[in-house]
Amino acid sequence: MPQLPDFRLETHLSRWEFTAPHHLTASDAQTMTMAELLALAGPEDREAWDTLALGYTETYGDPGLRRAVAGMYERVDADDVICFGGAQEGLNLAMRVLLEPDDHAVVVTPNYQSAETIPLSLCEVTGVALDERRDWALDLAAVEAALRPNTKLVSVNFPNNPTGAVIDAADFARLVELCDGRGIRLFSDEVYRGLERDPARTLPQAADLSERALSLNVTSKSLGLPGLRIGWIACRDRELRSRLERAKHYTTICNSAPSEVLARIAITARERILARNRAVIAENLPLFDAFFAEFADLFEWRAPDGGCVAFPRYLGADGVEDFCAGLVEQAGVILLPASIFRSELTPTPTDRFRIGLGRRDPAPALEAFAAWLRKR
Repeated sequence: MPQLPDFRLETHLSRWEFTAPHHLTASDAQTMTMAELLALAGPEDREAWDTLALGYTETYGDPGLRRAVAGMYERVDADDVICFGGAQEGLNLAMRVLLEPDDHAVVVTPNYQSAETIPLSLCEVTGVALDERRDWALDLAAVEAALRPNTKLVSVNFPNNPTGAVIDAADFARLVELCDGRGIRLFSDEVYRGLERDPARTLPQAADLSERALSLNVTSKSLGLPGLRIGWIACRDRELRSRLERAKHYTTICNSAPSEVLARIAITARERILARNRAVIAENLPLFDAFFAEFADLFEWRAPDGGCVAFPRYLGADGVEDFCAGLVEQAGVILLPASIFRSELTPTPTDRFRIGLGRRDPAPALEAFAAWLRKR
């Protein structure tokens, strides 16, 4: 395995996430307790939990979990699903299964770091930047221009992390058609699906649109259950799923049996959980709007189209890196500065930071943030 660079986001959070009082850059929605989750279980799933034996589980994932996941899609069956230890394992193994040294990949930026560092460790990669001047639009002509005869993969993420952007459904459908027409795999990171501010803007899932496409999802983000460490890939290509299973034999082999049952409960009750999490974000947005309105001379703010993170611009003369460092060291408020999301593939903004909107009661963090700004 080629040497990978430090994962900047995780390195930063490992320093501050559990020590600073105010985690204002969380990428996951509001979580719940075991008691709250188990209260959502139907009789069959509650029986499965109470009688669970702690042995190995199937490499593809618990059959009941795979059936529940398939229920999220229109054209995906349980056999089209393979589960992983979080989305990170699925992303990592998919890239290693799909890409070889003579291949080429296209990756949209800005992004979650491993979406580009893993492909870059395997083959040549071209980046296509979202256009921040047009609300982070995706230029399909730029994607097409980046394609080569040996392009095997196009990787996208909507709703996007860190920008919160959601492209138009028509553009997403055209992207799928472009990839299918060239025999290219579309790898679609859909971990924030279900948290769109306007439900009408919810994108179709790539695995529903194409037999070749891969849809990545997880319980961590929209459902707010990162402690379960359950992710999955939906893909209607049987041969590719078999290759993913064989790759998983070298990593986790199988998932945690208790987590699979709990994930099954959550996914079955997903509409209730997603409605709750959308309500949390909707309740929080006026607080963030008011905060950024008070400090309009320092920030350029735009609420996300979807997901629970946004990427505001910092206008201060000291620069966003020093600003974020001073904020966490002096006020205990964590943000993620632009350098965390820099790309080796394209220019990326150097004056922005990621902020999280999905946790309940952000008021104490925003008050600490505001008090620090007023004293500067």
